[in-house]
Amino acid sequence: MPTDVPEPYTSAWLAAGRQGGVPSAPGEPAVPAGGTPVTPGPDDVLVLRALGLGDALTGVAALRGIRRRYPDRRLVLAGPAVTGQLLRDLGFVDEVLPLPGLVPLPECRPGSVAVNLHGRGPASHRLLQQAQPERLIAYAAPEAGHAGPDWRADEHEVDRWCRVVRQAGGECSREDLRLRPRAAADAERRHRDGTGPILVHPGAASTSRHWPVERWREVTAALAADGHRVLITGSAAEAGLGHALSTGLAGVEDHTGGHGLSELSATVRDAALVLSADTGVAHLATGWCVPSVVLFGPVPPARWGPAIDPDLHTVLWHGDPDAGTWGDPHGDTLDALLEKVSVTEVLEAARTHLHTDPVQREDPS
Repeated sequence: MPTDVPEPYTSAWLAAGRQGGVPSAPGEPAVPAGGTPVTPGPDDVLVLRALGLGDALTGVAALRGIRRRYPDRRLVLAGPAVTGQLLRDLGFVDEVLPLPGLVPLPECRPGSVAVNLHGRGPASHRLLQQAQPERLIAYAAPEAGHAGPDWRADEHEVDRWCRVVRQAGGECSREDLRLRPRAAADAERRHRDGTGPILVHPGAASTSRHWPVERWREVTAALAADGHRVLITGSAAEAGLGHALSTGLAGVEDHTGGHGLSELSATVRDAALVLSADTGVAHLATGWCVPSVVLFGPVPPARWGPAIDPDLHTVLWHGDPDAGTWGDPHGDTLDALLEKVSVTEVLEAARTHLHTDPVQREDPS
């Protein structure tokens, strides 16, 4: 993260015209039903990652490293209730302390180990320091009086958080991103014999990452004409987008607003192919070892793209990796690099994946 960019979800970040809060997952309530208050205590590990779905999933490898470092402690995630619930259901954390951004922490008893997987500080460091932890695992932030490893702006998001956790003694790597073994995913696809649906997720949290709807419709129509069952997913707020993509197309089902986050995760797991912009669903495809085509614009795939199984994932990006700056991922107009992605190349990438037998892929696991 460049030094002149405010830390995500701080008041300065919001004042700079960024997104006005943590993105909600499709169809999910703000707080899980039946939830009870969590008070982190001295025997706990309190992990801060108060960001959206993609951020939560890129932190999975680091969470596994923290679990290895502190196997006998309860791991409490401070972050959005919905994404936290998914991580708890998947077994990566034990409890969730709902936190919609860098707002004051609820009651915490002094003595826990605190881990900052949110940002480089100082605001996020200071937030965790209010919990009076016995140890803070985080990047260096002199403004917060914390010494740690140096932040690298050009690092992949997965590697960044694994590095700070490894320095604290928790072994982890990109391979820890998988939500199931690669061999199991390939076996499941062979069992289905190509009958799984294609999932098209056209939305994203900001307009700069919205590939034009008329191009998504061309792709969707062509894949449906090939005989594939196509599911359109998205939040209830994206119902108009789902309607525009599905209307009049045989074999296309509009599921926008119809999936909670856990159901969306299961839908991605069972898909034959996922097509999306650079958004959280792409990271679900990476975790579940499901083939994907991901359209990138203002953020280069070297920072946020699929970090494992390159044979499963095609990234489409027309930027210069040496440019240094590429665009605003939170912008309100279509990114120029994303606009360069053509219908033809998306269809070619999709059809290549659909016609590749998983047995023929090199299994890296």
